[in-house]
Amino acid sequence: MVSSAWGRVAVYGRMIKFSHSIFALPFALASASLAAREGFGWSQIGWIVLAMVGARSAAMGFNRLADQAIDARNPRTAARELPRGALARGDVWAFVLISAGVLVLAAARLNPLCLALSPAALAIVFGYSYTKRFTPLSHLVLGLALAVAPVGAWLAIRGRFAPEPLVLGLAVLLWVAGFDTIYACQDAEFDRREGLHSLPARLGVARALLLARLFHAGAVLLLLTLYALTPLHPVYLVGVSAVAALLAYEHSLVRADDLSRIDVAFFTLNGWISVGYLASTLLAVWLARPTL
Repeated sequence: MVSSAWGRVAVYGRMIKFSHSIFALPFALASASLAAREGFGWSQIGWIVLAMVGARSAAMGFNRLADQAIDARNPRTAARELPRGALARGDVWAFVLISAGVLVLAAARLNPLCLALSPAALAIVFGYSYTKRFTPLSHLVLGLALAVAPVGAWLAIRGRFAPEPLVLGLAVLLWVAGFDTIYACQDAEFDRREGLHSLPARLGVARALLLARLFHAGAVLLLLTLYALTPLHPVYLVGVSAVAALLAYEHSLVRADDLSRIDVAFFTLNGWISVGYLASTLLAVWLARPTL
């Protein structure tokens, strides 16, 4: 019975690619650390993490529902849980509704502004799933969906908007748009046949990869801008330099005539980027704290 229950949990975890939470969550925690200069409660961090997990789980589950028929026709995605029948649509709908409820509950426990904005956050993350049906800018909408994380984390701590989380959110938007453009290169031909929109399908793989480089250059510039907006130890600049180096290496792995290392570029390096950025930001905040 226990093994069966854990097996079911594992199926849901694979469906939503739970391990990919490593992409957005560190940026949310980095934003929370910047906001916490005015004080915070440890319970706030717990509710922020729960809100993140709820939002991302709801978004991924909804995406799988919206794309079930498309995924079934794509050889790369045909083995996903819904197309191959490992999960029923009713089960996934229940999962999405419960996950969305977790986000709303966590937002309510944080502050009234977070609660009021939680429907907007859900609208963004759900709406992304349909954008590739009508615009090649869907990668930027995915970036917006993940950019909600650092902005929301700041609001959870401070309860008001400020330039810092907006700059960090824009950096996340461009970072995600860049690596999602790279990832979409492997489906360029399929997207054209299906009438779906992506930058690689519209521009061709070579030009899409060039645009991804520009997105990532913009992300690095925005991370540097954040240093000018908030008091941070110079070790932060070391962290941003490491992010820039990893992004450069990521682009060196992928060429228009060789997409064989996309998984390394997408999964491994972007995980290191997000975790490394969190670590350098935490250290920069701690080293910049006032001494008595």
